[in-house]
Amino acid sequence: MLAGLAAAAAAAAAASAAPPDTIAQRVLACVPCHGNEGRATNEGYYPRIAGKPSGYLYNQLLNFRDGRRRNAAMAYLVAHQTDAYLAEIAAHFAAQRLPYPPSRAGNAGPAELERGRQLAEHGDKARAIPACASCHGGALTGVLPATPGLLGLPRDYLSAQIGAWKAGSRRAAAPDCMAQIARALGPEDIGAVSAWLASRPVPPNPDAVAAAGSDPPLRCGTVPATVPR
Repeated sequence: MLAGLAAAAAAAAAASAAPPDTIAQRVLACVPCHGNEGRATNEGYYPRIAGKPSGYLYNQLLNFRDGRRRNAAMAYLVAHQTDAYLAEIAAHFAAQRLPYPPSRAGNAGPAELERGRQLAEHGDKARAIPACASCHGGALTGVLPATPGLLGLPRDYLSAQIGAWKAGSRRAAAPDCMAQIARALGPEDIGAVSAWLASRPVPPNPDAVAAAGSDPPLRCGTVPATVPR
């Protein structure tokens, strides 16, 4: 009798100590790299995922799972997850509305930052390089449903991702517009635009904006077409 009561009490105590089965609890594996609630910092390599468009986050989870992006930790985490569960993870982090850390200019000089600004805001027509703003929004905060913002990210992360596209180690659904752009950029361009983007303050409303109703300058496989071609 006493043994049975003790066993029941132990089982009840274990049940009460078990963590809640919520999406917030299940994605705690993301915290060591991406920070609490996905907010990250303005230093280092790991990007902020809080508040990014859910379509973008979902696409990246698919890319890691299906081998278009390479990161051993990410591939391990998502290797056996279903599309529906990856969409749930993406929606969770997209819903987080958290303050951004202060921007960091780093050690880039005025000339380098100005070159970065030109590329980000106007592109380079002579080399058929579109402006970052033409796809990522005028305020560079992203465009729904699947184009991410570029502000509030570390310079190291930005330059590494552009470099990965240029080298072919990061890919997206075809046609891969970012790979096309990255291949046209030289090392100095990548350093300049990464430095300028990392130096920009995040605006008071950092949310991605609605699509403008016309296609971006390049066809992107991850962005739904709005104009028939």
